[in-house]
Amino acid sequence: MNRLKVSLVFSSDISKLTGIEDAIKDIQKTIKDKQKSFTISIDSIKESELFLNIGSDGFTHAFVPRIKNLLMPIMKKNKVGIRTYRIIDYILEIDLEQRPKHEFTIPMVKKFEIKGKKAILTFDSSFDTTQIDTGVIERIVSLVKDKVTAQFYEGKAEYNKVIWTSKEIRHPYRDDPTDEMVKKQWIMQGPGQGQWFHTPSSTALFKAMEKIAVEKILRPLGFKEVISPKVVPFEVWEKTGHLSGSEPEMYFVSMPKSRDIKDWEEVIDHYKITKKAPIKKIKKMLKDPVGGLCYAQCPTIYNAFQGKTIAKESLPLLIFDRSGVSNRNEAGGRHGIERVNEFHRIEPVFIGTIEQVEDIKKKLMDSYKDIFEKILKLEWRYSDVVPFYMQQSGGFGADRQDETNWKGTIDFEAYLPYRGTRKDSEWLEFQNLSVVGDKYTKAFNIKGQGVGLWSGCTGIGLERWVATFLAQHGLDRKDWPKEFLEFFEETDEIKFL
Repeated sequence: MNRLKVSLVFSSDISKLTGIEDAIKDIQKTIKDKQKSFTISIDSIKESELFLNIGSDGFTHAFVPRIKNLLMPIMKKNKVGIRTYRIIDYILEIDLEQRPKHEFTIPMVKKFEIKGKKAILTFDSSFDTTQIDTGVIERIVSLVKDKVTAQFYEGKAEYNKVIWTSKEIRHPYRDDPTDEMVKKQWIMQGPGQGQWFHTPSSTALFKAMEKIAVEKILRPLGFKEVISPKVVPFEVWEKTGHLSGSEPEMYFVSMPKSRDIKDWEEVIDHYKITKKAPIKKIKKMLKDPVGGLCYAQCPTIYNAFQGKTIAKESLPLLIFDRSGVSNRNEAGGRHGIERVNEFHRIEPVFIGTIEQVEDIKKKLMDSYKDIFEKILKLEWRYSDVVPFYMQQSGGFGADRQDETNWKGTIDFEAYLPYRGTRKDSEWLEFQNLSVVGDKYTKAFNIKGQGVGLWSGCTGIGLERWVATFLAQHGLDRKDWPKEFLEFFEETDEIKFL
């Protein structure tokens, strides 16, 4: 039984009103007819506050709005209004499918404890009651269950079903291409973590990959280029769900507290004397973070169409952005040019009816296969990849790709000879294609003229394309496919003494 003590706050003194006890008895009967576990009683009346004790087997707080409505007739009769309500004490028990392996914390509660397969949440008057109507308590309960479930899939591999594999290719080149790029000075370590400075030789490779992607995939399918913002406010990430676990990888952005140079005099003087950035002093001059640097380009693309209805003649909407870098804190995961903090990506986004999205997905699959087979001449495969915790949810997977309502993610993976054998080495995910259903069109209230909308995206990471290509073909141009060389513009290498 979940127990809630709540205070209803009225517009004037109700301590002398008659009929309140009878009204509460009527409420008990009315609700109990449908909710057998429901109980309600008056705890006390103090001036303009009515304190109630409520119990039930479910979300007891969910009864409060109905109780308020059922009290309205007697209050209107006495010309009294209900201003608000506040939680005094609330004990909420949750049944769990499994007993947690170890303790964990939950925010916004006074007390949290686990007893066997039960979680007990205690809220008090410090809880912001205005958040109740927005589903905060329900989301707290979901968080508890998610954290328990997560303890049982930690360390387990993703579901990865290989759908198709290209023919094996003989690879004479078996070195890590990044090492050779450094030796040849095609790339140089950048000033920050996970950054590379690309000299003309490396840049020419990136431009060739970009040209192939745009001219052989995006333009033929009707994608139009856009330029999207690269500083993302928290409000956008709140809608996309990126704040549900991506925070450790994000670069956060803070604005200065003042633009008046006089306020920055101490910081400036300190630098002039020491020739070092006074980090602690700078931190004091910054506001709270407003958001972060681009983590993925699609959030600000969806945000641009928030609340809009797209005309039939503009569907499917096919757009792509390539206007700036993305930034992620890879930390210990950094390696070579393929896993970096700052990377270059083309982000195609497609929005349309279910049928249109399915059609674009199939055309993209065909286009990628042509590029990887006939131009880049890669040894590759594509897989259905679903995180372990999503395997029980159903409705996802590349094994359903012929169905009209398919949604999920396909990973394109390449064999990297320097990592070892095909069987035992880890293949590199160098491309993916996702259909996300109505997740983002709903989140941003994007509508179609007379139709419901789905969407998808397929980020093209140039670093991954280049790393894959060089790992299989090497850095010697004479070993590169002639089909690729048609897109590659020769450039003189910079000579160093």
